[in-house]
Amino acid sequence: MSADTELSDLELAALVSSRICHDIISPVGAIANGLEVMAEEADQSMREHAMDLIRKSAYQASAKLQFARLAFGAAGSSGAEIDLMEAEKVARAVAESDKHAVEWNGPPARFEKDKVKLLLNMVTVALNALPRGGVIKISIGEDPLASSFEIRCQGEKARVPEVVEQMLAGANGHALDAHSIQPYYALLIAKSAGMSLTARMDGDDVVLSATVKN
Repeated sequence: MSADTELSDLELAALVSSRICHDIISPVGAIANGLEVMAEEADQSMREHAMDLIRKSAYQASAKLQFARLAFGAAGSSGAEIDLMEAEKVARAVAESDKHAVEWNGPPARFEKDKVKLLLNMVTVALNALPRGGVIKISIGEDPLASSFEIRCQGEKARVPEVVEQMLAGANGHALDAHSIQPYYALLIAKSAGMSLTARMDGDDVVLSATVKN
């Protein structure tokens, strides 16, 4: 199925669910492996190593699930607002568990649900733009009604993910799967929020921007 195909609600839900499962299957699998070692291994150093793996993987799985709840889930009734402090918390947790640093510059305010979901989906794009890790600098405009978001991605080999580049350029023949559904979903959220989404290179940095359409 390609991105220029009209997705049904069921197809969209299935692909987003697959994306969330893809994100958490690795830390959950690591927890299971660690528990097996704890049950079978008598060596204390091995047991300590396994427990450390379980702790780190449990934190990572929890961070990813809390992030997905806001980025993909309902997180309140239709028209609800979300506190940016909560968005910052989940963004930091999921980025730092993936060995990225976050610099957050935003007002203490509540924004419309879809705008916050767009911001968090932009964070996901930013993580994919830094395959070797780096710094994600998030800047949020002060006015909730005239929102603007900018995310600057700084790190070695930073690049706009190919699928994002293609979708933003309108070349929507890319096959939709559990990986490519995320930028596709980000574009749907941007449309729902009345915002335009862009991605560009600025020297060695990737810059993602979202602004309210005039």
